Amino acid sequence: MILTVLGALNEGFLQTLRLFAVTLLGAIPLGLVISFGSMSRFTPLRWLTKTVVWVIRGTPLMLQLIIIYYIPGRVLSSSPWGSGEAGRFLASAIAFIINYACYFSEIYRGGIQGVPVGQQEAGLVLGMTKTQIFFKVTLLQMIKRIVPPMSNEVITLVKDTSIARIISMQELIWAGYAFLKGSHGYSGLIWPLFFTGVYFLLFNGLLTLLFGWLERRLDYFK
Repeated sequence: MILTVLGALNEGFLQTLRLFAVTLLGAIPLGLVISFGSMSRFTPLRWLTKTVVWVIRGTPLMLQLIIIYYIPGRVLSSSPWGSGEAGRFLASAIAFIINYACYFSEIYRGGIQGVPVGQQEAGLVLGMTKTQIFFKVTLLQMIKRIVPPMSNEVITLVKDTSIARIISMQELIWAGYAFLKGSHGYSGLIWPLFFTGVYFLLFNGLLTLLFGWLERRLDYFK
């Protein structure tokens, strides 16, 4: 029994890791792009971007996931995500990327605006272009400032992946809950569901150590 449970949980955890990794790969660069829109001097773009961020941050991720997964199929008469687990994963990834990109964008914006303007002016005096100032002055200092809030969001993302089970994506919590409903010939087993917490604790523990190491490496910006 134990081997069967661990095998199912490991499979669910791999799906959780996939969703986590894909979300970070998409949300980290997209969040930076959105932050540029939020700080744009072009007023319509700035207000449009801020409105989108406000809507995404102000509504539950679960609701966004349901809308993204079900509404296109209702409107187009056929789901653009495809069928089966691959379709549920694709819809989940898009919902998570959009959601976390909006949160990351506010962290980026705060980090960029937190860099003293005098340093940018000094770069201009030295003959640096705005692009050079951003990558060689602003970006490096921004990274130091955003590591703590970004680490909080990344750890929250690990736990939020369990929301994907609302559209029956077979992630870690779904795998544990399946034994309570009668999966793999077992029914009424509740301990596999609680045991999923160990996976989350261990993975978040590793991430905590990683971000702690990263903060120490960036101490030279003090």
